[in-house]
Amino acid sequence: MTIVSFAGVSRFYGEVLGVAGIDLSIGPGITGLVGPNGAGKSTLLGLAAALLRPDRGEVRVGGIPTTKPGGLLRLVGACPQRLAFPPWATGIGLLEEAASLAGLPRRAARRRAGAVLARVGLEEAGPRRAAGYSKGMQQRLKVARALVHDPPVLLLDEPLDGLDPVGREWMMHLMRERADAGGTVVVSTHVLHEVEAIADRVVFVADGRVVASGALGEVRETIRSEPARYRVVCGAPRELAATLVVREGTVSVGVEPGEGAVLVRTFDQDGLLAAVTRLAAAGRFGITGVAPVDRDAESVYAYVMAERGRSR
Repeated sequence: MTIVSFAGVSRFYGEVLGVAGIDLSIGPGITGLVGPNGAGKSTLLGLAAALLRPDRGEVRVGGIPTTKPGGLLRLVGACPQRLAFPPWATGIGLLEEAASLAGLPRRAARRRAGAVLARVGLEEAGPRRAAGYSKGMQQRLKVARALVHDPPVLLLDEPLDGLDPVGREWMMHLMRERADAGGTVVVSTHVLHEVEAIADRVVFVADGRVVASGALGEVRETIRSEPARYRVVCGAPRELAATLVVREGTVSVGVEPGEGAVLVRTFDQDGLLAAVTRLAAAGRFGITGVAPVDRDAESVYAYVMAERGRSR
């Protein structure tokens, strides 16, 4: 099911490219936007939140074009990376205003604002001016502002920035909770291991274009220019390494220092897995396990960017 869709979307800042020719569909769950600085991640989120208008193409959220932002107020909660708080505004006041703009009556907006402040741990700080909050507190307040009207779609730009480890854990739990309840969460972050921990799907962005998308394992399977890497746990690593190194498609084989394991790089992963399975079934080399070691976010990101560089 598509919740957020981009169809032939381009956005320019004067003569500077923001994004170009984006075709992308995002459904429920957590989608992570990954890419270098200036890749277009914030532009995509701004377009989905109707904070920016596309120069070409169309963006829809819940079937509603973002050129009709009034219809999106109850659907979308946006947490931009940079948000300046007016010097006179209090935390509770900002949330009440956001809830009212989303259509909640005044009393309901006040109750909801208080409840969400408590949820993000800012209940005592609510009457204080938000401009005086610490960076971590301001980050929590931005998220609270996005949540205050309980929208089904959350758009979060670097929401982990400025949070301490406890705050990061809280934020990741919040995103998972919203997704598990059927919501759609789109989050940009440069912290790759955190993307790996929370995202159901990853969209890799570079130079204003989507260069790959899907679950990390799925994206890795599309990259044929890089050999697959596997770790084989066994009782006789040197002997196993000598057997595997002569296989066709093998790029390199190494024994993991201090461990009973062999690291294999190969262009024939199906053949490698079949061979390891046969050896294990025959009781040779004390093989107890085999697993890929390049399906993590950092490895897949490096592969995607390298392939992007070769294609330019």
